[in-house]
Amino acid sequence: MKREDILRRVGHMSQVAEVRKISFGEGRAAGMKGWQVKNGPLEFTVMEDKCLDLAQVSYKGVQMNFLSKPGLQGRNHYDTNGGEAQRSIMGGMMFTCGLENICAPYESDKAYPMHGRIRTTPAEHTGTNTQWKGDVYEMSLHGEMREAELFGENLLLKREITTTYPGKQIFVEDTIENQGFREEPVMLLYHFNVGYPLLDEGARIILPTKKVMPRDEAAAPYVKQYDRMEAPKDNEPEYVFLHELAADEEGNTFAAVINEKLGLGIRLEFNQRELPYFMEWKSLASGDYVVGLEPANSSVYGRAYHEEKGDLHKIQPFATEKKQLTITILEGEELQETVKMAEKLVK
Repeated sequence: MKREDILRRVGHMSQVAEVRKISFGEGRAAGMKGWQVKNGPLEFTVMEDKCLDLAQVSYKGVQMNFLSKPGLQGRNHYDTNGGEAQRSIMGGMMFTCGLENICAPYESDKAYPMHGRIRTTPAEHTGTNTQWKGDVYEMSLHGEMREAELFGENLLLKREITTTYPGKQIFVEDTIENQGFREEPVMLLYHFNVGYPLLDEGARIILPTKKVMPRDEAAAPYVKQYDRMEAPKDNEPEYVFLHELAADEEGNTFAAVINEKLGLGIRLEFNQRELPYFMEWKSLASGDYVVGLEPANSSVYGRAYHEEKGDLHKIQPFATEKKQLTITILEGEELQETVKMAEKLVK
């Protein structure tokens, strides 16, 4: 519809599209602030107190994301306490890992917690905006998260999240700036977590994979099953696979999960030049049933691995880096179109 046609049919745009400020009132989430975004049948929650990450995402009432056993929660005293981070990793649609460390806890000159500190860093200088751009109604949110230490690093992550009505996409643009006077390591991983009911037995993980490798012995026997989800299994260990993905000439590539029974899917697009590593986290464990799609600028083997190799990614003083992600809801023929996209890239 054109703008005039939409406005003829609604009294207020919040009937079909809105950004609403929210706060949570009970449990471990008590006091956490965020925004609830409605874009027609697409709805999602952005957590102001946790890096402007995406908590829950649904489309036409179907939940897309995984939510771990601890559930929705704000910042906790144990967030950055080594392995206890697992008590605060709530999953959600996407949480941001970094900026000094990703994956397992690590100790050298100081302690680096599991998946880093940025994922639980509250945003500041936040704001929202809505505007018509022609016949498209654009909604955006922005804020910045600082990872800094006395006599240490001073890294700033600026994030803008945009979605347009009508539409089925969420755009995330990050800018990382080193506001210190020395070069700093920057590790970054986007932990994108797909869950039930989109994820279920028979769901497919669509990747333009040229090569796939298991992270460890636990995953090795299951490499050939990386692309299909089985039913939950009690006490099953997690599997992690490292993928070498194909990309187009500009470095663009993607990862997706589709459920043909539901006729729905979700696709994450990113640029391999910005995020050259990709990991798949597959957990069939009952109660921990999830597939994680994880583009990153560093390996799943973590900070120690890159320090030993001498290739830890670093950013110069006052330099900036940009990262862009596009999340697209898929339905109908778009599922098979995504399968063909992967096949075309691999060729």
